[in-house]
Amino acid sequence: MGSIISYCHIKENKILKDGAMILEHPEIPLDDFMLKAFSTLIITYPKFYKMDRLSKLGFLASEILLQEGSAKNNDDSVAVVLSNSNSSLDTDIRCWEGTKKQASPSLFVYTLPNIVIGEICIRHRLKGENIFFISPEFDSNLIFNYAELLINSGKADRCLAGWINVLGEQADVFLYLAERATGQQLDHNPKKILELYHSWNN
Repeated sequence: MGSIISYCHIKENKILKDGAMILEHPEIPLDDFMLKAFSTLIITYPKFYKMDRLSKLGFLASEILLQEGSAKNNDDSVAVVLSNSNSSLDTDIRCWEGTKKQASPSLFVYTLPNIVIGEICIRHRLKGENIFFISPEFDSNLIFNYAELLINSGKADRCLAGWINVLGEQADVFLYLAERATGQQLDHNPKKILELYHSWNN
């Protein structure tokens, strides 16, 4: 069984890493908050401004988890396993509304939920296995089983996994980074994953 080495929440215009608050601006709209987070993290990546909300949220959370020890990430040993319940609905609605005036090809390309994985992989040069699940609610068993399968089968040494959901002003992001057992204190199992996901409320 692997270990969870770090985790990140983005919700209610707040960002937490390993349970510690690193950014908080509840008084501004979600789009402004994401731009504020981007500038606060001192990221140089112009393509961020063209992304949809789902990709921006995934980009920010993965940046927080993968920026340290990035030398470990530049090969095919890092897998990505993500999930949500709204698919790309937030972007689909925006794209549909946009067609009433003028269709936006740049927005249309984001009308698939797995595009966020592509953005993360391009940014961090990840070449490992990846998958995006749609489920009615956060399913720690689903995420764990697939991530652990990739690690135990030797297809990945590390796995970026979790939940990225957004619709309107409501964002709910929980990503974690797991790797082969290294003596870390957080065991990678469904119970611990669910506990960390709900730790936002504690």
